[in-house]
Amino acid sequence: MKILSELISNLEVVETTGESSLQISSIHFDSKLVEKKSLFVAIKGTSRDGHDFIEEAIKRGATAIVCDQKILKKKPNVTYIRVHDSRIAVALLAQNFYDHPSQKLRLIGVTGTNGKTTTATLLFNLFNSLGYSCALLSTIENKINKKTYPATHTTYEPVALTSFLNEAVSEGCEYAFMECSSHAIDQKRVWGLEFAGAIFTNLTLDHLDYHKTMEAYAKSKKELFDNLSEKSFAVINKDDAWAKYLASQTKAKKYFFSLKETDIKQSLEGLEISWDGETIKSRLIGAFNAYNVVGVYITATLLGIPKEKVLSHIAKLTPPSGRLEFLSSQKGVHAVLDYAHTPDALENVLKTVREITPKGNKIITIVGCGGERDVSKRPIMGKIAFDLSDYTVFSSDNPRSEDPEQILQEMTMGLPSETGRYESESDRAKAIKKAFDYAKAGDIVLLAGKGHEDYQVLKEGKIHFSEKEQWGKISK
Repeated sequence: MKILSELISNLEVVETTGESSLQISSIHFDSKLVEKKSLFVAIKGTSRDGHDFIEEAIKRGATAIVCDQKILKKKPNVTYIRVHDSRIAVALLAQNFYDHPSQKLRLIGVTGTNGKTTTATLLFNLFNSLGYSCALLSTIENKINKKTYPATHTTYEPVALTSFLNEAVSEGCEYAFMECSSHAIDQKRVWGLEFAGAIFTNLTLDHLDYHKTMEAYAKSKKELFDNLSEKSFAVINKDDAWAKYLASQTKAKKYFFSLKETDIKQSLEGLEISWDGETIKSRLIGAFNAYNVVGVYITATLLGIPKEKVLSHIAKLTPPSGRLEFLSSQKGVHAVLDYAHTPDALENVLKTVREITPKGNKIITIVGCGGERDVSKRPIMGKIAFDLSDYTVFSSDNPRSEDPEQILQEMTMGLPSETGRYESESDRAKAIKKAFDYAKAGDIVLLAGKGHEDYQVLKEGKIHFSEKEQWGKISK
């Protein structure tokens, strides 16, 4: 329990009506979760407005309301606090309620279009292997030491996020490594957290259904760096066109890195990167992963880990689930499972797969685009798949409420049909079977877009679907 006046002490309060000495048992922005003595924060969302659910929250036991709109009809025995921005308010309230857990460990934020999961997971596994107690918040899974929690979002909502960090502190964690999505930053989910450092991987075409323009997308990423303190550090991929802009107003100490002139050796066994007078060895494959590995190396040394220890342990780390993950078959056909769902990621993965495909063998790609998401990337991804694959099966990837066939038409728009080098099959399981049947020993089937996901989101709802399981069934 916390005193209301203490919880709202650092909020930008416009006006308060009612008693501020109330005892508050919990904080919620979902009225269905409200219980007795709760504080309810009304937030205007993209489809629903929390201000419409204030009455319901009060009926369920809320004794205090935080909102950023005027409330004309106020209930007696309920305290109303109007603020400038409810999203910022809920983030600060959560931190006050849980006594600022981000100040009690070293929190590292990772942002960018591609590479967030790989970078955050490598850092978690690296520090875990070094004997440190640490936490991970990622697209695939959230972890506190060896305990795993489901990942409902790339970045938790503020109350759940701060509660998770508080539990991490209680479990003795010294470090936490967190993906910071553009949606989360824009929606103030990480507002007010104290970051020891942040990493920028890259910025490429994605999420324009939400941000509308690349400038707005970049601005959301920039906010993470703008809010770093002078005690923090920023590790930035200088080779990305947006790097200078993202770092332009940060107070943190900046560490730019470039791999344009770096000697990078690739093989099926992994990478060897000449960096900082050392040779960084990694079991990850693909030149694009060199950026993730170097970012991890720099971050670990900035956190005080000796170079020789970083080099020794980083060489043993494996990629996260669904990131360039190899699957075999009795037929001699191999599959590569990868989460590539943006044009840049798909191109990088296909170029990497081409390098490891035996001469004379083919790449067969299965790829789709999500429904209710950025439509501008559909024909771009279609052309990339067609240009860099020997054969492509265009298929569904979480079509949601959209018609899967329409999505596939938009992906194949402009492709020469007479080549016989592609087909469309909206049923993903059938698409995988077609690709497997088409392939011969030594060929590689790229399963692109779903990676670690074990579901499909259809018009009818969410169903279980695992590409790894599907491959296992047909490849015996």
